Amino acid sequence: MQVAMSKARGVFKFYQQALVRRPYLVQAVQTGALMGAGDLISQTLIENKSSKSIDYRRTLQFSSIGFFVGGPALRMWYGVLNRYIGSSGKSVALKKVCVDQFVFAPMFLFFLLSAVGTLQGKSWDHVEKDIKANYLDVLKTNYFIWPWVQLVNFYYVPLQYQVLIVQTVALFWNTYLSWKTNKDKL
Repeated sequence: MQVAMSKARGVFKFYQQALVRRPYLVQAVQTGALMGAGDLISQTLIENKSSKSIDYRRTLQFSSIGFFVGGPALRMWYGVLNRYIGSSGKSVALKKVCVDQFVFAPMFLFFLLSAVGTLQGKSWDHVEKDIKANYLDVLKTNYFIWPWVQLVNFYYVPLQYQVLIVQTVALFWNTYLSWKTNKDKL
């Protein structure tokens, strides 16, 4: 048990050092990996696909949104919130949640739905139809989950770990988003 704990501490120390040296890259990789994992969970556990019928292209596409946009955008966004709203306190955490949920979340979800449809090779008319069909439902579901997660995140978690905390919870959120954005293909 002690050996396992020592190894875990070593991995966490390596993560901390990498996060200090390359915060955008580390958070891009972790976001991409967790979005990909969410898609695989969606395909295997929700859509009941066998390992032979998994659409790895779909997983790579979903993961790439996290790698190229989600991770870097979240890292930058949390830095902006920290700089302009503050870094600690109850009122600061509440203000951050409000700005995050009423500014970032609606824009990012719109981008995400657009990107998924585009990567699926759909025409803009079809992407627009999908957004009209899914956007409000996804945004409402977001409001049931994320304000609570973000309140804890902004109040208790240091800035450098906020994306990791969000992306850990987002593993389940990404599973939902993957299912929601692909259910017409099932």
